[in-house]
Amino acid sequence: MSAKKKHPVLHTAIVLSLLGGSAYLTVELRKDEQAKAPAVQAVTDTPLLESSTGQKSGKQTWERLKNPERSVLRGEGGEVLATFTDSARTATLKGPSRTFTEPANTKSRVVTEDWVRLMPEPWRKGAEKEKWFKDWFKEFYGSEEDDIFAFAFQYLEGAPVKKDDEGIAYGGDASFGPINPNGSEGNDLRDELSDFYDYLGIPYTFRDGVTQQPETKRARSVDCSGFQRLVWGYRARYPLMSSDKSGDGLPRTANGMARSDVGADIIPLKGVGAADRPKSIDVLQPGDLVFFKLDARTNQRLDHVGLYMGHDTDGHMIFVSSREEVNGPTIGDKGGTSRLDGNGYYASTLRSAKRL
Repeated sequence: MSAKKKHPVLHTAIVLSLLGGSAYLTVELRKDEQAKAPAVQAVTDTPLLESSTGQKSGKQTWERLKNPERSVLRGEGGEVLATFTDSARTATLKGPSRTFTEPANTKSRVVTEDWVRLMPEPWRKGAEKEKWFKDWFKEFYGSEEDDIFAFAFQYLEGAPVKKDDEGIAYGGDASFGPINPNGSEGNDLRDELSDFYDYLGIPYTFRDGVTQQPETKRARSVDCSGFQRLVWGYRARYPLMSSDKSGDGLPRTANGMARSDVGADIIPLKGVGAADRPKSIDVLQPGDLVFFKLDARTNQRLDHVGLYMGHDTDGHMIFVSSREEVNGPTIGDKGGTSRLDGNGYYASTLRSAKRL
């Protein structure tokens, strides 16, 4: 065989070698990405799915509790299977256990059997007897369809992009906002004001008829309240206001949300000073919105909001929010550990809580 005829074979070997190396690097990069990505562990148990709301009856009982006024469904052994709070659409249902982690930013692990979902109507005493509730409960109790927690974790660092049938990327790693030219590390490094439609990159018309246009520089970004509006509003379909003053539903800012009449005030807002820190936070339930006073420059305004997830495996009360220090949604430790208990940065600046 001549030297000229050997070249194609040699070229083929080189190409295959390069392709093999490329495939190896791709696999290793993917492993690295997966190690950083927020993780939701697979279901680890199966809850009792019998119910006095339309399925098998006689093994569960309903109970009315106070502070806040709510109805609780208990199992045969007295365990709480579901909680429904007056004036709130948020329902907390017991279901298969899940583990939420964010390896890139914290060692905290939240292992929970709580599934947080929105009911089609606000709860009221006796609603367990109404058809709308029986139909809803039958569909969602024990369901593994994405809930509020699953939605929230689809925006943490490393979360994969999710697209709808129209090609709109509605999920995936979100940033907090663009770099603030007048800011610095620890001092407004990133611009606020990125709402869910900025993240999506699409115009959005609210129920009051106002249409908001996304800003290109804010693409794939949500500030703390924009994150909650993305999760609760765009994903879970809770009504949204176009601002803090126009329309009905969840307002635009943390301050607007905290002071609005939507849902039920679980820890009423008394004031924004250090003396107004709640004396007890035991009343909190997974799925509650928690509000903070972080910045003295905002005067009487509350300036941060998070979503309470429950206790981590070390017993600390963990919340998820979008923050400039981590540049996006997180349960992490950078810029202050995401704990509501103790005397850390966020624990000491907590001022109120609401159940939507």
